[in-house]
Amino acid sequence: MIKDILKEKGRSLSFEVFPPKKEADFDSAFETLKALGELQPDFISITYGAGGSKSKKTVDIASYVQNTLHIETMAHLTCVGNKKEDILSVVSALEAQNIHQVLALRGDRPKDMSDEQYESRDFLHASDLIAFLKKETSIHCAGACYPEKHFECFSKETDVNNLKIKQEAGADFFISQLFFDNDYFYDFMDRAVRKGITVPLCAGIMPVTSATQLGTTVSLSGSSIPKAFSDLIATYGDNPEDMRKAGIDYAIRQILDLQKNGVEHIHIYTMNKPKTATEIVNGIR
Repeated sequence: MIKDILKEKGRSLSFEVFPPKKEADFDSAFETLKALGELQPDFISITYGAGGSKSKKTVDIASYVQNTLHIETMAHLTCVGNKKEDILSVVSALEAQNIHQVLALRGDRPKDMSDEQYESRDFLHASDLIAFLKKETSIHCAGACYPEKHFECFSKETDVNNLKIKQEAGADFFISQLFFDNDYFYDFMDRAVRKGITVPLCAGIMPVTSATQLGTTVSLSGSSIPKAFSDLIATYGDNPEDMRKAGIDYAIRQILDLQKNGVEHIHIYTMNKPKTATEIVNGIR
C-alpha cells in the first residue's frame, strides 16, 4: 500500500498521469506509462474526469500500471457529479483490477449540472466521500491539500481545519496542489503540524515548459506566480526550447530545495511527458 511506502521510505517520488481523451490514443498512452515506469516511481496516480466522464479510462490505465508495470497505483475519484451507487460501482471496478487506493476529491462541477442538482448532490465535500468510502468499502483513501489554500476557502485557518476533517474521516496521506514558491509549502506544513496533521504530505510539483501552459495552469489551480518565475517567463517565454529547459530547471531547483528542507515526498505532475519527467528525475537523483 502507498501509505506503507510513505511511512517506511525516507523519501518517495511519485507521478500523476491522465487518461487519453480518445480511444485511438490508448496505445501511445501505454507507451508513455511504460517509459514513466522505467523511472521507478514509488507510485503513479491516474486522474479522473469531472462527473465520472473518464472513469472507465481511469480504470483501464490504472490496471495497466498496477498489473502490467507492477507499480503501486492510485486512481482519482471525484464525487461532485456522482451518486453513492456510482461511487460504489467505480470502486468495485477498481478492486476487480487489484486497485485498492484512490485519491478522493470533490472535483469540478460538470458544465451541464443544474443548480438544483449541485445543491442536492450526495457528497458536498471530499471529506464526505472519504467518510463514505471508509464506512462502505475497504478502499484506502488519500486526499488533496492546498499550500496557498483552496481558492473557494475563506481563510488558511479554515482550509487547514478542513484538512483535519479529511484526516479524521480516514485519509492516509495528502497530495498538494501545485505551487511555484516553496515558502508557501513550508508555511502550510507548519500550519498543518500545529493543527494536528500527522499523515504524510506530498509536495505536488508541475514543470511548466511553455508560457501557454503557465496561463492554463494558473487559471485552473489558482497558484501564485513568484517574481523569480515571472522573470523566467519574461526571459525565455518567446523561445520554446529555452523555455522548456528553464521550466525543467526551475522544477529541479524547487524539488532540491524542498528535499534540503525536510520535505520527503515529491509528486510530479508529469503531463504525460516522459522526457520531461526523465530530465527532472536525473536532476534530483
